[in-house]
Amino acid sequence: MIVRLPATATLDRWAIGLSGLCVVHCVTSVLFVTFLATTGGALLSHHFHEIGLGVAILIGVVALVRGAIDHGYTLPSAIGGLGLGVMAGALTLGHQGDEVLVTLFGVALLALGHDLNRRAAR
Repeated sequence: MIVRLPATATLDRWAIGLSGLCVVHCVTSVLFVTFLATTGGALLSHHFHEIGLGVAILIGVVALVRGAIDHGYTLPSAIGGLGLGVMAGALTLGHQGDEVLVTLFGVALLALGHDLNRRAAR
């Protein structure tokens, strides 16, 4: 069995492409690490989470209540409201592993409520 290698020009194009990917990787890695170093404290701030929860509550309440009024089903609002409550409760846990899991569970419930709301509106 004879294995044919690609032409030299093809190999050169691949090598140039890989070199370009290497440059992109190096530059984006430096930028990403720099970004995390500068914003890491802000992203872990309790105020950041409180503001995010406030936005989630505002959008969630408006969308879920409006959906319940439009289509008449309250289950999406109940599930979404439970998710918002779980997310709010997670803020009381502090920055521990449990907070992340509880928050993600609340976010999943809220997303499920919004999905059910969207489906009911069809």
